Amino acid sequence: MSIDKFIATPLDSAVLETKKQYAFYFKLVKHAFSEVLNIIKDNRILTEQEQVYFKQYTELLLYSLEALRVKYLYDNEEKMRIDLTESGFPNYMEFRYLVNDLDLRKEFLHKLPKVEDLKEEFLETLFEKKEPVSSRKLHQAASIVYYSSIDNRLIFKRFVQGKISKTKSYNSQYIVSWSFYDITYNRPFICFLYFDYDGKNIDDYKEKIYDVLKISADRSINLDTIAYLIDKKLSKIHPKRIKKIDLGPLHNIFAKDENIYTHTLLTEIANKTIAPEAFSLSLSVEEAFSEGSFKEGSFFNKQELQIWKVEKPKNYLFAPHKVTQLFYNKIPDVINLLSKPPFDVGMLKEME
Repeated sequence: MSIDKFIATPLDSAVLETKKQYAFYFKLVKHAFSEVLNIIKDNRILTEQEQVYFKQYTELLLYSLEALRVKYLYDNEEKMRIDLTESGFPNYMEFRYLVNDLDLRKEFLHKLPKVEDLKEEFLETLFEKKEPVSSRKLHQAASIVYYSSIDNRLIFKRFVQGKISKTKSYNSQYIVSWSFYDITYNRPFICFLYFDYDGKNIDDYKEKIYDVLKISADRSINLDTIAYLIDKKLSKIHPKRIKKIDLGPLHNIFAKDENIYTHTLLTEIANKTIAPEAFSLSLSVEEAFSEGSFKEGSFFNKQELQIWKVEKPKNYLFAPHKVTQLFYNKIPDVINLLSKPPFDVGMLKEME
């Protein structure tokens, strides 16, 4: 199957055109996340506590992608778009549209036929008239499923706040996680902050912590900058370590970015030297930790702030064995810059 027949590429995005493409894309992302989570467990890339949160955030993302699949299932006018930045994921606005749709679910459902009426019409068309159900009616049925079953609380939003929990990692009392979908890179990031607390009850301060994280750490900026902003605005906590996971890009047939892995993969798919199902997923982990403190402010209003050291980012690649061999043949210098050799993941079955 040629890449041109499989995907259309207007200037602003790559468009999923058919039901098979939606189904395949969802299957691809789910497969990639599942494989990555297993490898993270086996290689201790994250702590056990971080793995739990990582799984929760990726499940939210998968739920949102499935909601998009249902939304566009029988829509002949609108198509889901994969962002053209180094992403491989849908443009952030797709998730924003989901939230907008579900905010107006009552209004949309009121305009659609009743479920029982639609069922009777389907049965009459299929068994009495022996005709196929029209695309319009199928779209109405899919819309009813979409608006009736999708839970707004489970949609991956621009900022997703995790709860504060106790921890023993990194000599800290507490950990708080959060995730965001960066609108510049159009891909998800997952973050962890380890800290101690000066007060008696962390519940008295948690809303303040959540507010500061949402304002200061809702996008991908330098890790020491995020750490300083959090430290500066939260005088009752003492941050110990901050960790940011960049989940992506997802290099696959739907991606159209200039990333070297994506470019190499698409070139070889077009040359038919590798199957259209081929993919790889990049993942990087950045960490900053406190190696001391200093006091800032006036004589009567000094605040103790941390001195942050940022570690060199750890860059990983997850890919099926055939894809890894391809990269070693075509871009060995790039592969050798990874923190570890590429991790082997399973290949998807061929598309029908």
